[in-house]
Amino acid sequence: MPGVQKRYVRRDRSWRTTLPRLIRPKPGGLSITTLIYGFLAIIAIGTLLLSLSVSNVTGEFISPIDALFTSTSSVCVTGLVVVDTGTFWTPFGQAVILVLIQVGGFGFMTSTTLLFLVFGWKIGLRERMLIGESIGLDRIGGIVGLIKKIAIFTIVIETVGAVIFCIRFSQSMPFGTALWRAVFHSVSAFNNAGFDIFGNFRSMIDFQSDALVVLVTAALVIIGGISFVVYRNIYIVRRFKRLALDTKIVIVTTLSLLFVGTVVMLLTESFNDATLGTLPTSQKILNAFFMSVTPRTAGFTTVQIGDMADYALFFTMVLMFIGGASGSTAGGIKVNTFGMLTATLFSSLRWKAQVGAFGREFPARLVHKAMTLVMLALGYIVIVVLILTMTEDITFLQAFFETVSAFGTVGLSTGITPELSTAGRLVITVTMFVGRMGPLTLALSLMKHNHTIKYRYPQESVRIG
Repeated sequence: MPGVQKRYVRRDRSWRTTLPRLIRPKPGGLSITTLIYGFLAIIAIGTLLLSLSVSNVTGEFISPIDALFTSTSSVCVTGLVVVDTGTFWTPFGQAVILVLIQVGGFGFMTSTTLLFLVFGWKIGLRERMLIGESIGLDRIGGIVGLIKKIAIFTIVIETVGAVIFCIRFSQSMPFGTALWRAVFHSVSAFNNAGFDIFGNFRSMIDFQSDALVVLVTAALVIIGGISFVVYRNIYIVRRFKRLALDTKIVIVTTLSLLFVGTVVMLLTESFNDATLGTLPTSQKILNAFFMSVTPRTAGFTTVQIGDMADYALFFTMVLMFIGGASGSTAGGIKVNTFGMLTATLFSSLRWKAQVGAFGREFPARLVHKAMTLVMLALGYIVIVVLILTMTEDITFLQAFFETVSAFGTVGLSTGITPELSTAGRLVITVTMFVGRMGPLTLALSLMKHNHTIKYRYPQESVRIG
């Protein structure tokens, strides 16, 4: 009994067992819907904080719709804004946005896991399974250790980026301002958020000729959009032939899209005086490369998106729809999905009975899941575009671009976002949330209901083409 009493006193005095004990979820209480509720709760808190008078320079409570839009855009790491982040929000408001971006970039389950670790809560089997699925892993072994490594990796990369930016920015502005902008920009870039505090809705246009800022931003976006799981596989294996199929698809698809995107942007915008036409050749290549990086899915820009040619805007929408890698900070349908469907297409064109890539066959259930995800994404985008063309005084291309940008959690805009009506803002707000949660939730729900069917229906042909 003395031993029991001693343990009781020690635990009672611990800072971990007062309020945390009251709000801790019940064992087995986490489910797929926890992701949705968790993100909604974070968005609600962000909306409340951003609505306060201390958050904006006017000193008044702002419209709940604008606060909700900004909070959703931050948590969903999108970057679409209805007010200028650099001039409308106070340092407190910008700090709230920064925290929301970081939490949203980590993902709710990763953030929850870190919270569990801080308070010393036990992470059960059910939670480990959900965490693994949320970051794209089929196994649960070592999942907590992996989350710790992801957090450390994120902090290290963001710190390196912030240091480089601070050194550069301090050459043209006071150190305090340079430091804050460096931290904000680094976190926003790594999390593929696209928020900036440079002011006047200009994003990175003033740094169009600054190779250091452009390339470091691009590097942060690419690193954040590939996922830690891929990096770990590369570090452990170190030989391309022995890499996991998922890693190979991510690497090859990402590099291919970056190369093709750069070439297409050069071909389409090099003669457009409103974007790249007046720049020297070296800066044309630099900015064309950046324009192929940020649609996947960062939202920074060094040119006025509204001045781009229609065909360049359409190609940008393709990049925004694809997005980055599964388990990363990026959005879109993911390069994993796109790469697998592309390999499936080529396998089918060559009349292969089994579809796959790099000497490996894709499980049929994953192909079906990828096709379902893409079709649902396209269907949702069509519905939103139809609604926006009816509620807003904008062109079809502007509505299409804004919708894909919101769904892909990109943040690029032709300039219509601040002009959207209340209905339009609510529609885009929902689209940002669906884009961040929809594909993930669909994938998890399909995993949950995966089971062996004990019977099969008779086969019958259907005419194709």
